Amino acid sequence: MTELTAKDLDVLVQVLTGEEMACKKARLYSNTLTDAALAQEMEKIAMQHEERFNALCTLLEGGKQ
Repeated sequence: MTELTAKDLDVLVQVLTGEEMACKKARLYSNTLTDAALAQEMEKIAMQHEERFNALCTLLEGGKQ
């Protein structure tokens, strides 16, 4: 893998922060919604954000698992 520049790392950190916040908000909404179908959709969205967050973390670690 190519070395990441400082700017690349800055962008990745910003995206990671956004994914983390989106995941937390979606999970919060899923726990507070009274409509079960909507709550389930929000949990699904939270899981998608979490998957992207984890993929970005793996990228930052240099592809190590």
